[in-house]
Amino acid sequence: MKTNQQHPLRLLIPVFALLVILSACSSTPAQTEPAAQAAAIALQDCQLSAPGIATRMPARCGKLSVPENPQDPTGRQIVLNLAVITAVSRSPAPDPLFFLTGGPGQAATESYLQLSFAFDRINQKRDIVLVDQRGTGSSNPLECAGLDEPEADSASDMGPFLKTCLEKLDADPRFYTTSIAMQDLDRVREALGYQQVNLYGVSYGTRAALTYIRMYPERVRAAILDGVVPQDEPLGPDVAPDAQRALDKIVARCQENADCRAAFPDLANKFQSLQADISGESINVKLVDPVSGKQVDQSFDKQQFATAVRLLSYAQETVALMPLLFDTAYERGDYGPMAAQYRIVAGQLNDSISNAMGYSVLCSEDYPFIDLQTADQLAQGTYYGDQEIQLLQEICSIWPAGEIPENFHDPVQADLPVLLLSGEDDPVTPPENAEHTAETLPNSLSLVAAGQGHNVIFRGCLPNVSYDFVETGSVAGLDTSCVQAITPAPFFTNFNGPQP
Repeated sequence: MKTNQQHPLRLLIPVFALLVILSACSSTPAQTEPAAQAAAIALQDCQLSAPGIATRMPARCGKLSVPENPQDPTGRQIVLNLAVITAVSRSPAPDPLFFLTGGPGQAATESYLQLSFAFDRINQKRDIVLVDQRGTGSSNPLECAGLDEPEADSASDMGPFLKTCLEKLDADPRFYTTSIAMQDLDRVREALGYQQVNLYGVSYGTRAALTYIRMYPERVRAAILDGVVPQDEPLGPDVAPDAQRALDKIVARCQENADCRAAFPDLANKFQSLQADISGESINVKLVDPVSGKQVDQSFDKQQFATAVRLLSYAQETVALMPLLFDTAYERGDYGPMAAQYRIVAGQLNDSISNAMGYSVLCSEDYPFIDLQTADQLAQGTYYGDQEIQLLQEICSIWPAGEIPENFHDPVQADLPVLLLSGEDDPVTPPENAEHTAETLPNSLSLVAAGQGHNVIFRGCLPNVSYDFVETGSVAGLDTSCVQAITPAPFFTNFNGPQP
């Protein structure tokens, strides 16, 4: 059973609370037959939907059976769920765009709804293909169904939870790694009859895209990587310092703005005082639940506080609230608004994730490559601390790890055109990640959106820049001057909004 008490391991996952609101702008283009049909997959009319999102989108949906263990093709089969948002044009381009979502643990057929409006122009001429990665969505999801996760401050209780989860899973979690999932993706490409594809990957989806590029370079025409996860860096050690970097930039930007500085002077010291205040026993907070509207009592502790700060840092709409939330807690001793935001963002995160699939990826591809001493040093002095690494230690001591290729963590080298997108204040995949990845992608271009957080393709003119890139299949001559006009939302100086 999914609950609103979130285990901090999930916070590696790129989820925006505000994208649920923004998705109301999505359009629903007229549906035609896909550009290329193959008898291997029978597509039928369907409606895409996702928990907590009102938007419904017509598509053509299908299933494809694949072996759970690729080395045993006659053994147990699992069924992949996929959808094609068919091109509006009656003469579409032959190369679709495959959408690779974040997590690990999100489902493409669900998370695309939150971003679909950013791909409207691309979808005019190209099919958009969504494949729920094995272990997510409706592709044999790995979920600890019927189990309540331990509270966020109960890492020691994870053992019994994980062991029971493993007993209940209808799957062998060793076979839910990125490389195997990219074999699935290529089976879908072949079954649908596409010779080449374009890729869009966001956050963990950039790892998936890079893995596919390494495995099938001749099948990729062009790729967009949004919020880049470098192939040669394991997830985990940089979580705390990257979160701290984003917070420092947010606080500095507030203090550089006259209205924000006047409303919330000395914000950095106030935040440190809040950390000290909540570092001991948890605080009992009374608030109106933002989902149910009911008055509730909530225990709010230092890990939930840190979790809220980190998740609020993901999108400029929630960043705009952060100084006001800090000041309200400091000046009035009222943690209610912060706790309410925690319930919103953590609840939405929980609804979008197949948690056990994330364990399979992290314990196979990341934890074995982490230098724990270095990770501990990196976490020192950060507001988020070492909770991520501690949880990975607890989980991966129990969760089965799958095999990955020997070269999995080598930097991906490719000559194909790649557009790399970053938010300047991204708390999980900062622009340095894109710069590092671009070192072995000579035909790439890296763009940074000022004052933005995680996942930026829908910001400002970036949908048009992305369309031009996919249309031409080249970074040469791409007009990106409009990116300089992207600016962050103004800070709220009170609960009525920012200064006019």
